[in-house]
Amino acid sequence: MLIAGFPAGAWGTNCYLVAPAAGEECVIIDPGHLAAQGVEEALAKHRLKPVAVVLTHGHIDHVASVVPVCGAHDVPAWIHPADRYMMSDPERAFGRSIGLRLMGELTVGEPDDVKELTDGARLDLAGLEFSVAHAPGHTKGSVTFRLPERADIPSVFFAGDLLFAGSIGRTDLPGGDHAEILESLARVVLPLDDSTVVLSGHGPQTSIGRERATNPFLRQVAAGLGDDGAPAPAPRRGM
Repeated sequence: MLIAGFPAGAWGTNCYLVAPAAGEECVIIDPGHLAAQGVEEALAKHRLKPVAVVLTHGHIDHVASVVPVCGAHDVPAWIHPADRYMMSDPERAFGRSIGLRLMGELTVGEPDDVKELTDGARLDLAGLEFSVAHAPGHTKGSVTFRLPERADIPSVFFAGDLLFAGSIGRTDLPGGDHAEILESLARVVLPLDDSTVVLSGHGPQTSIGRERATNPFLRQVAAGLGDDGAPAPAPRRGM
């Protein structure tokens, strides 16, 4: 399997291209702010043909390049319905206080073909099977994507802004909910095998085993503690 990833834009949002191998069809995950050029370079380098864009959530740092990428390759974008409005109204997604000045020129709106994700769905795309889990808390429509273990390749978990190396997604923006993200961690993350590779929306690669042992939020959830036992607020990453 081939996974090509790169950080893009003002928030260093990780964009991933996933394919069975070089020279085959691929899926693009979270083409965010200023990601279009990096996507084209990765497609050319690995001789890939995109068949879909899939989105972990609707914040502009994850979706800003959806329209140009989908338009250039005539492919659909998949997003959870609770976050779909963010593509057309990004400011509403994070409040007026942040603004868009750092984002540069944006192509706001939906691509021509938008498909909606549901909890528990299986997406058969580019010869790969992505398991979808609704994981609200960072946003109401946050989802994760997981590829199953194959031969000598461990399972891969695209966590979006649910889980980072050493931290979790912020919950202080509209639609965020700290209790809800803890529930999502318990339901979606804790059952995963320790060998599962975690590719997050921001920051470095990690594993479920490493986060289970060291991430204070995941340790809190594993211990069955609620908000009263919460560790210090997570460092803010992304939006």
